[in-house]
Amino acid sequence: MPDAVSASCRSIDTAQSHGNEEALGSAVEKCGVPRQQLFLTTKIWILNTGYEKAKVSIERSLKKLKTDYMDLCQFAEVMPAVNQVETHVFHQQKMAHEYTKKYGVQHESWEPFAEGQKDFFSNPVLTEIGAKYGKSSAQTALRFLLQSNVVVIPKSTHNERMEQNLDAFDFSLEEEDMEAIRAPDEGESLFFNHYAPATVEMLANMGKTTKV
Repeated sequence: MPDAVSASCRSIDTAQSHGNEEALGSAVEKCGVPRQQLFLTTKIWILNTGYEKAKVSIERSLKKLKTDYMDLCQFAEVMPAVNQVETHVFHQQKMAHEYTKKYGVQHESWEPFAEGQKDFFSNPVLTEIGAKYGKSSAQTALRFLLQSNVVVIPKSTHNERMEQNLDAFDFSLEEEDMEAIRAPDEGESLFFNHYAPATVEMLANMGKTTKV
């Protein structure tokens, strides 16, 4: 986190299931940036839904994160302000995006770089279009999502790449380039299908052995 803060990142995203809230809380406390300048997000574990369980688990998260408020807390059973789903050029979540827009929910992407799968960083479409603007394939992919009104939370442990990610805000893609990037969408997850019964069952079983 110190590297992210030094690179001017201010949005910090975690989840109860990640098991790192306590360590992150210590990092927030020592980072040198006032709490009110950070946007801190956590997510309620699937078995902590319901008013009483959610209340207890949120209080526990606040204690671990060493803060008295969260900027965004994500969980089910209420109309969400944000829907964070796997979204990248190979899985653009077009149908989910239309529904989030319909109900005033902000679409947010996790894994906007698809964890580098399918030769993401050397993808010819992203590389060619990026060269047109003097940008990398990663910056081009981020810009595509941003222009599609998708919030991005790119993950990186390298200072240089963190700084490059922030350079996705100083240019705009022409519509013909947006259309070209829409083409690689395969409409399928590269990791696991959240809508599949087997996935839901797997997550539920994980919750039985995961204490958060």
